[in-house]
Amino acid sequence: MEFPAYRPRRLRRTDTLRSMVRETSLDARDLIYPLFVKAGEGLRDEVTSMPGVFQITLDQLPGEIDELKELGIPAVILFGLPESKDEAGSGAFAEDGIVQQAIRAIKAHDPEYYVITDVCMCEYTSHGHCGALDAHGCVMNDVTLEMLAATALSHAEAGADMVAPSDMMDGRVAAIRVALDAEGYTEVPIMSYAAKYASAYYGPFRDAADSTPAFGDRRAYQMDPANTEEAMREVALDIAEGADLVMVKPALAYMDVIRRVKDEFGYPTAAYNVSGEYAMVKAAAERGWIDERRVVLETLVSMRRAGADLVITYHAKDAARWLQEN
Repeated sequence: MEFPAYRPRRLRRTDTLRSMVRETSLDARDLIYPLFVKAGEGLRDEVTSMPGVFQITLDQLPGEIDELKELGIPAVILFGLPESKDEAGSGAFAEDGIVQQAIRAIKAHDPEYYVITDVCMCEYTSHGHCGALDAHGCVMNDVTLEMLAATALSHAEAGADMVAPSDMMDGRVAAIRVALDAEGYTEVPIMSYAAKYASAYYGPFRDAADSTPAFGDRRAYQMDPANTEEAMREVALDIAEGADLVMVKPALAYMDVIRRVKDEFGYPTAAYNVSGEYAMVKAAAERGWIDERRVVLETLVSMRRAGADLVITYHAKDAARWLQEN
């Protein structure tokens, strides 16, 4: 049997050679770390369903930011756990809301560290849905837009560098852009959760953020996991409304969507490596069924390979340490 002149294995022989021809890179600078912040002092409570992830109080933030900087992770995305909730989710846009306090605390410690904020209502409403409800328990889209715009504006006023609406209301990017621009925050970019699916992979996050709906689910406003053409329309709408970055969430089961978004729009694209994806890896690793380090790095590389410029991931700290060792 004759072999062709080109033998692919020639370029796989050594670590040096494999590194030289590697097509996709992964660096700590590609990662964003989610932080869950709550009221109190001296608290660092581990989320049971997410080993290694903590709900922390404001006084813990300086140490957290110093650790992330040392690891080379350039940004956080903040989620807040308010002391109390109400029907209107007023804690989301309160001047002294938990996220607003967290932004100020981070900026007081390190003015240059990049802070992204999740803009949604589900952590703040007593019913756990992502906006104001009508008499039938359905989220009212246009009323909710006003709440989201007020929340994003309050984050910008507190010093947020970027806002990230995750609610999936129609027209939310335009509403937020108008609100920010009207108050002079024209330089604050919007990263939209453009293709956010009604996914079963979010379960552990709802433990971390205390955001489980009191009734029903979110399928009336988050996307059907069966749809990709709809995702393209959602992304196109958000870009037209002024989004600066777009996101696909979840990531692992939606690699095809990430690839299509990047190919069709060529826009800066983020992937959210969500809580369920994280928890599955952690559970399997604890049982010795997988090599956690190799699985995590392979997974993050695959998201970059699919087209993600940035990956929001709870694995960020571990991944950054392993990359430093490499």
